[in-house]
Amino acid sequence: MLRYILVISLFMNFLYASQLGISEKLGDSVSLDLKFINEKSEVVTLRELMDGKPTLLTLNYFRCSGICTPQLNDMADMLGRLDLEENVDYRVLTVSFAETETGPLAAAKKRNLLASMTRAFDTDAWSFVIGKDGSSKVLADEVGFYFEKDVLSNGNVEYIHGAALIVLSPEGKITRYLNGIDQLPFDVKMSVIEAADGKVGPTIAKTLLFCFAYDPKGKTYVFVWEKIAATVMITIVLVFFIWLVKSGRKEDDHQKKGEDNE
Repeated sequence: MLRYILVISLFMNFLYASQLGISEKLGDSVSLDLKFINEKSEVVTLRELMDGKPTLLTLNYFRCSGICTPQLNDMADMLGRLDLEENVDYRVLTVSFAETETGPLAAAKKRNLLASMTRAFDTDAWSFVIGKDGSSKVLADEVGFYFEKDVLSNGNVEYIHGAALIVLSPEGKITRYLNGIDQLPFDVKMSVIEAADGKVGPTIAKTLLFCFAYDPKGKTYVFVWEKIAATVMITIVLVFFIWLVKSGRKEDDHQKKGEDNE
């Protein structure tokens, strides 16, 4: 009997866990008309927050005592080392799904994170917002980010959730998920370039996209040796062909000069 109870318990835990976490929805689009409250307590749309740029999206809540703090701290560190220009090449958006939180709390979180960065960062490039009338839940569902409200014995409310950096194209299409709390600047840079369709830093962007590809198993960008090897081989063949053509022309010219001298 105990064995059956354990099996049922494990099965119920599995069902519960399957409702949380992140279900990737690559290629889907988010609703740009969703409304949020920013750190100035103003109502703004997702379209205004993204401002027509690739956007790095995180879903958190500002009073979180768990995974949110290390995730956002690492994000601040990573953004400080990212060799793209914020507010030009990309924007950053942190959305609180705890709609009881306030603009001043969002402003305090933003202020603390920006102060921790190793360089001056455009304050307008990273927005901290709170859902309005259920908009954060709608956005979370659209990107496949699932969380659960947990009321503690002391009455405090916490949320059980995962962590991911979700990349959106300027049009709101979901282009990449970078799961976990620590992200490499290079992976984020490649994701932004992908989201912008290679238009960020025009020449280098296209070169990087050619040389590197996203590995869904390793969840990172890897060097594509096959492409480089093929390019080198084609280059060698072309150079050899050009050399043959030029050599043939020189030989023909030499023969013609010899005939003229005779």
